[in-house]
Amino acid sequence: MPNGKSSPKGRNRAAQGREPKNHRASGRKRTNGTSLRHANPRRLAYEVTMRVEEQDGFTNLLLPKALAAAQLSGSDAGFVTELVYGTQRWRGLLDAIVAAAARRRIEDIDPGLLVVLRLGVYQTLFMDVPAHAAVDETVELARRLYGRGRAGFVNAVMHKVADRDRHEWESLVVSRVPKDRPHARLAVRYSHPEWIVDELDAAWRAAGYADDPAALPDMLAADNATPPVTLVARPGLIAMDELIDQLPDHAEYRMGLWSPYALRVHGVNPDLLQAVHAGQVGVEDEGSQLAALALAHAPLAGFPNDAENGADENATDDRHWLDMCAGPGGKTALLGALAASRGATLTANEPSHHRAELVRRNVSGLAEGTVDEVLEVDGRELGERFPGRFDRILVDAPCSGLGSLRRRPEARWRKRAEDITALADIQRGLLDSALNAVRSGGVVAYVTCSPALAETRAIVDAALAGRQDVERLDAAAVLRGINPDLPLPEAGGDVQLFEQLHDTDQMFIALLRRR
Repeated sequence: MPNGKSSPKGRNRAAQGREPKNHRASGRKRTNGTSLRHANPRRLAYEVTMRVEEQDGFTNLLLPKALAAAQLSGSDAGFVTELVYGTQRWRGLLDAIVAAAARRRIEDIDPGLLVVLRLGVYQTLFMDVPAHAAVDETVELARRLYGRGRAGFVNAVMHKVADRDRHEWESLVVSRVPKDRPHARLAVRYSHPEWIVDELDAAWRAAGYADDPAALPDMLAADNATPPVTLVARPGLIAMDELIDQLPDHAEYRMGLWSPYALRVHGVNPDLLQAVHAGQVGVEDEGSQLAALALAHAPLAGFPNDAENGADENATDDRHWLDMCAGPGGKTALLGALAASRGATLTANEPSHHRAELVRRNVSGLAEGTVDEVLEVDGRELGERFPGRFDRILVDAPCSGLGSLRRRPEARWRKRAEDITALADIQRGLLDSALNAVRSGGVVAYVTCSPALAETRAIVDAALAGRQDVERLDAAAVLRGINPDLPLPEAGGDVQLFEQLHDTDQMFIALLRRR
């Protein structure tokens, strides 16, 4: 794997995310002269976490709004961000430690008090916060929220936690799981539900990569790492040098590992880049970029004007593309830019009106006429509406999202094993519809942000078993043509990306061609 160097745009600023010197409340004035109490970072972390827990909210949506409303920035904002995200990622291990220190079941601890303890234990064992400060501040937070009586319980638990370091606690709680349950041990050690460990292990074994006993632990560890912020410079709209010139002086960046249009950045708020507002640049993981590129580079066969197809003799062979499940539009914009470079047009479809509006916003920077229409219909209807109409179709199917747990850490605690098969009928229906809507010789890319076999290979295998007019292409060979350094199994076939190997979301990519 190539290691792109991180290039400073200018002189680096102090690293963010460390413990601020003073987290106590201070006064601040509103512009209208009324008093505004500056938010205590730990209290704010508690409030955001409670909203995530009680309202099934998403950290990536709730946290930025809370930071803005509290007028937190710099080291304070970095502290809260690390604390909230870290507590979500490591919740399973934190709960095991709290239960051991408290000598009671997690279910017997008040949910709000448990959140306070999770935040306190995370500061003590995972962050660069002195143990005494973490204990004192956690107890004080509990006192303010729940009174002196319950704060005494928190005080006792936190002092026990502070008596050991992280490694000692991990060894202790893992040792309580029987040795004949290795996946259960990994589930505790790396803070995942056990059934997700099972799914990831099965996906790795089926993907065709070389046997590696460290693959599963490394995969789970990667799920707990902070993902990179990756930009996509949409081809034909902006050159990479132009994008780099727009980065702030303090920003660090490096070229993408696999996509020629990717730029990985640190210290950059994409919302403040003019190119993002102009639709020339988007925020898009490299796994997602590779999915769009795989479809764009897949080999077609035949021409629509073949006499046996009865098509118009003036037709060309690669001018109609479709993004069947387009919302929110990141892949759509990249696919549209690639289509425009070949003189093709893209039709987008997204049944949710709200998400369809996001698609329209995302493609607004493309040349007029590149996206000829944004439909709002069930994708399973498109095969009947437009039989044999399209040359290339992207099916980015709705799925469990197990491939993006590092971006949405709270999702691992909400998903259930039965969720993996809940969407199977929809996934099969969308793929079958796409295979009807693609022309003879055209290509369909079936993509999910999940490595779970029931959502990936099982869906493709079922499509191939049920039709005689479809063949499986070598997606690995297509992606090697885009970047020969991309680590993929020698056997080829469908592609499953993994975080610990590719540093991308865990995207599945299969290419099917209509005979």
